[in-house]
Amino acid sequence: MSDTFAGVELGGTKCVAILARGPDEAIARETIPTTTPEETLGAIGRTLVSWRAEPGFKALGIGSFGPLELDRMAARYGTITSTPKPGWAGVDVMRRLQSAARVATAFDTDVNGAALAEMRWGSGRSFDDFAYVTVGTGVGVGLIVNGKPTRGFAHCELGHIRVARLAGDSFAGSCPFHGDCVEGLASGPSLKARSCDGNLAPDDPAWQSVAWAIAQLCHAIVCAAAPRAIAIGGGVVENNPHLLDRIERMLVDSLNGYMQLPPERPYVRAPALGANVGPLGAIALAMTAGG
Repeated sequence: MSDTFAGVELGGTKCVAILARGPDEAIARETIPTTTPEETLGAIGRTLVSWRAEPGFKALGIGSFGPLELDRMAARYGTITSTPKPGWAGVDVMRRLQSAARVATAFDTDVNGAALAEMRWGSGRSFDDFAYVTVGTGVGVGLIVNGKPTRGFAHCELGHIRVARLAGDSFAGSCPFHGDCVEGLASGPSLKARSCDGNLAPDDPAWQSVAWAIAQLCHAIVCAAAPRAIAIGGGVVENNPHLLDRIERMLVDSLNGYMQLPPERPYVRAPALGANVGPLGAIALAMTAGG
């Protein structure tokens, strides 16, 4: 038990509960559909109670979709805040799952967890400053500075910044809050809106606009925090790996010599943990809670 940790990746369509000692030592894993908070958190809680009884675990990490309240002094700490997902706004995720686990618990965004996992086991190893970007149903950024996720009055939401538009791109954007922010220009829903079904050929001109928006996001990340590398995952990029090289070239052109990227290339890279980065992110968070 002493080196065993429990993790929960809470996603918009499914949740993964995992019991592990590291990336190569997964003991148990359960996938649970994200439906209502009662159904989903109830099922996760029962899984944690079972694991707590046998074999036991040292700490729990929760990486959740957001936005989240992460201020420990706030009355709503541990809750999902302004999500458009029906029924989930205001749900106290952390306390409900911690009450089932009864161990030290770390709670953060799923992308911050993924960034910490990549820094511990993957493409960000040996770095204290690193960014993990996911481009899928939404666009999220896990930004780690001096070994810790950035904090202020809220967590990082760089996926919702507005960026310089590619000349000639008149697409209005798909974000219900901001229209043509990065998420509105490059996420899965924006691809569907651009093409009716989301299936774009690799040479479709729309990819130029998608890559440009993500490169502009990377430009902002570089200028704000200068991470040693940026890993980009999520379904849009995983299914279209041709984007990574294009994004890095656009990033270099956009910086225009003002800042020189580190010599280790690629600077914009794929996450080494692949599809397991989310669940392992929850395990990485648990390790910060339980030593």
